Amino acid sequence: MSDQLLIKDFLEPLDLTVILGDDEWNNAQLGSTYELYTNEFPDLDNIELVILGITDERGSGNGISEGEAPAHIRKNLYKLYNWHPEVKVADIGNIKPGASLNDTYAAAKMVIAELINAGKTVIILGGTHDLTLAQYGAYVQRQQIVEASCVDAFINLNMETRLRSENFLMEMLTGEPNFIRHYNHIAFQSYFVHPNILQTMDRLRFDCFRVGVVKDALEEMEPVIRSSNFVSIDMAAMANAYAPANRTTPNGLNGEDMCTITRFAGLSDHLTSLGIYGYNVKNDRDELTAIQIAQMIWYFIDGRYKLKTEASIEDRQSFNEFHTAFAEVDTLFLQSKKTGRWWMQLPNHKFIACSATDYRLASHNEIPERWLRAQERD
Repeated sequence: MSDQLLIKDFLEPLDLTVILGDDEWNNAQLGSTYELYTNEFPDLDNIELVILGITDERGSGNGISEGEAPAHIRKNLYKLYNWHPEVKVADIGNIKPGASLNDTYAAAKMVIAELINAGKTVIILGGTHDLTLAQYGAYVQRQQIVEASCVDAFINLNMETRLRSENFLMEMLTGEPNFIRHYNHIAFQSYFVHPNILQTMDRLRFDCFRVGVVKDALEEMEPVIRSSNFVSIDMAAMANAYAPANRTTPNGLNGEDMCTITRFAGLSDHLTSLGIYGYNVKNDRDELTAIQIAQMIWYFIDGRYKLKTEASIEDRQSFNEFHTAFAEVDTLFLQSKKTGRWWMQLPNHKFIACSATDYRLASHNEIPERWLRAQERD
């Protein structure tokens, strides 16, 4: 990677005394098998996934933390066992906080963009949810049109507040030039969202999924996330019982739900960055939220390992083919023999991610909503 030294200028190395303490990792734990930036910057040439911390919390009015959130996550992540040594991972430390919040954004988006340009997938440990702007900014810098997904109890479009963490979506979704082709919002909680916001999102043909819908049919989120270039998660999406650091609500996703979502993200061959934000160490209990995030990352890597077994959609021998017609439209559905995932063909012959539910609807002469929404956007 030719720009490693340039990236290094924006980074603070890991302090193993904070992450490891008096413990030691054995040779099967993640901490022993990943490349960690402590003294020497790691060679990223053969690395697939890169972990990056961002500690800035000024977007929520909390100022700059001392890096406790990423450190606590790493402490619990690197204790876990490595079942997938074929997936090569490096941790390059934290972004140095800038003189202003915008300076932090600028440094983060440059580093993330350079990593994506080099063919890496980036796992970002926040920091507050407005840092999604830096994550998205990396794609703007690359002039890449993207599909984005956020998992959050709130839809952060509140223009009556000065806190970036509560209104950053306005800048992301309406800023010019804009590179958002489509946006999905997963697990919002209705009582936190002004009804007019949902009407606006629908007019823009963006898709919003209420938390109850997500929990009732979690597998329907797999095609949504599979189509995404980046996913941003706010831990506010989780119920307090499963993530004690989230004091926002007793309701929301549970631990298994969130691990399933991050595994879906790992299975996406479009996705090049995953951001996990909103972890407040001071509110945590027994580091349970840090442990939760560590396990979410473990499942993301598990998904990335499984993705390696998936066949190219051009390799039709690796797929079951189903021809069906609905509303006088002939449609081809494909199901992977290796992962069980589904795709459906649009009238322009392009294949999009779908689910078994879409196939069942089509086979009963009903138009799948996913098909309709894709047609509306085209």
